[in-house]
Amino acid sequence: MEDLNKLIITAAPVGAETSRQDNPNLPITPEEIAEEAVRCAEKGAAIIHLHVRDSAGNATQSKDVFQEAIRLIQKQCKVIIQTSTGGASWMTAAERLQPVELNPEMATLTTGTVNFGEEVFSNPLPLIAEFAKAMAERGVKPEIEVFEVGMIQNALSLVKKGILQLPLHFDFVMGVPGGIAGEPRHLIHMVESLPPGCTWTVAGIGRSELPLATIAIVMGGHVRVGFEDNVYYTKGVLADSNAQLVERVVRISGELGRQIATPDEARAILGLTR
Repeated sequence: MEDLNKLIITAAPVGAETSRQDNPNLPITPEEIAEEAVRCAEKGAAIIHLHVRDSAGNATQSKDVFQEAIRLIQKQCKVIIQTSTGGASWMTAAERLQPVELNPEMATLTTGTVNFGEEVFSNPLPLIAEFAKAMAERGVKPEIEVFEVGMIQNALSLVKKGILQLPLHFDFVMGVPGGIAGEPRHLIHMVESLPPGCTWTVAGIGRSELPLATIAIVMGGHVRVGFEDNVYYTKGVLADSNAQLVERVVRISGELGRQIATPDEARAILGLTR
């Protein structure tokens, strides 16, 4: 029987906003992204939260680029691939939904609109339902991406409509300018707002990444780290790689007495059936 208390680590190595000006070690090409994903898996990541870039290094939701990155990752390891349907705030819904056509095991589903720095990440309710239906039709497990506590209720409304089914898996993205602050009290409130049996991950942005990750380990939740969320290892010191950030979470979790989930153990915890 699987140990459902093990920690699932998600690595988010690329993102849509981070540039090589922020950290010169950011992977850009499918080959670089795959190499970094494999290194993260070797250090303990069970899930790769995947964004990709075009040949100029800009964020893209191109199905072809996703397909190549996924092929290269799966050629080398059995990590869970979780494609982003958030893309970037300027993309159309049709663009954002493209990677779901590849039938990944998981994909993100943002369940509300939020200010994102000086931009607006728009997710009106009809679009959320459209994305949820597309995932359900293809057997893709959604990770409910939450930037504000009200987005939890939006997700549960999809359960009432029969589009999604409990238990759900949530990712609390905390510390984005315009979204919920990366404070422990807010994390506790969101966790306490979930129905019984749901699982959750926290992605702390910038300086909140490490403290929220540590709190999540203690609370029995799961953790996301990576250059999408934070490019530093310590204050003013850039991380050498995403794998370095994964390795730190593994070490902290070990000190706190919590074991790390393998990809197959993560599949069992999340109820993935393929």
